[in-house]
Amino acid sequence: APRALAARPSGASAARPPHKRDPAPASYPTVRTTMSTAAATQAPPQRARKRGDGLRALAYLAPGMSGFLLFILIPLVASLVISFFDWSLFGQAKFVGAGNYQRMLSGEDPAFWTILRNTVIFAISYTILNLVISLGLSYWLQHLSDFWSRLLRVIFFIPVVTPMAGNALIWRLLLDDQGVVNSALGKAGLGPVPWLNHPVLAMGSLLMMSLWQGLGYNIVVLTAGLNGLNTSVLEAAKIDGTTGWQRFFKVVFPMISPTVFFCTIMTVIGAFKVFAQPYMLTKGGPGEATNTIVLALYRNGFSFDKLGYASAMAWILFVIVMVLTALQFSQQKKWVNYDA
Repeated sequence: APRALAARPSGASAARPPHKRDPAPASYPTVRTTMSTAAATQAPPQRARKRGDGLRALAYLAPGMSGFLLFILIPLVASLVISFFDWSLFGQAKFVGAGNYQRMLSGEDPAFWTILRNTVIFAISYTILNLVISLGLSYWLQHLSDFWSRLLRVIFFIPVVTPMAGNALIWRLLLDDQGVVNSALGKAGLGPVPWLNHPVLAMGSLLMMSLWQGLGYNIVVLTAGLNGLNTSVLEAAKIDGTTGWQRFFKVVFPMISPTVFFCTIMTVIGAFKVFAQPYMLTKGGPGEATNTIVLALYRNGFSFDKLGYASAMAWILFVIVMVLTALQFSQQKKWVNYDA
């Protein structure tokens, strides 16, 4: 009986002999083959889509890149090359190496240091006055009603969009020896003032005109920064008993310091590139009293046909502006607060 029971197979062992295995593992290569075939089928459309995105991006970037190459990069490199030559516009170029730079920096051209001094004095004075006045006016506009604040912002911004030639003509009519201002002073018994013929007064007149022309831009930018202040912080400072000056210097100024930093960078760059104001108002005079670097390089390049010397002067200005901008960025951590 035990032998008979052992010889009789049970239900599970009878259905599947123990020495035979499932052929299931043989199906895995089929699955992998199917997946790789599907991936190979999908890969070409993805590559084509990426290629199409790249072509579209290139089409969008092409106009801007072409303008950058044609009007910025190529002229920049060309001016650097020309600065090593003694070349008039219609003459033959003569290679002089660093001769143009040596002539400027060694004192062979004594007018250069006078021009550089004028430019630095104008840039420092204009930057300080512009930022102080525009910041004060912007803060004052915040305390006016919406109607007057918007109206005055428009009035301050009008000179920015007014053509420089018209502005210079108005100021010449005002400050000329026989102009409106001197006529009014004469009637008051104060006598005429040589606004444009005295070295110090001519520089002051140039500063006044430039401030009148450029204040509006910084006023609009700083007003936008003040409009973005967190009013709850200002109310908390007022509840703590702070004075108006304390709120401005301890709360308001740190919160708008990134905006002030931007205005400082743009104002310094614009001040060193000043050209239209002295060219149209004083012609750089009297003597060299209001002559600036850009006005001098314009005269050397287009009046005296000294393209090499003018290009060297332009690169000196470029280096000065880049160094000053780098210094401002390196010092911004000491007073610019981006966490406000």
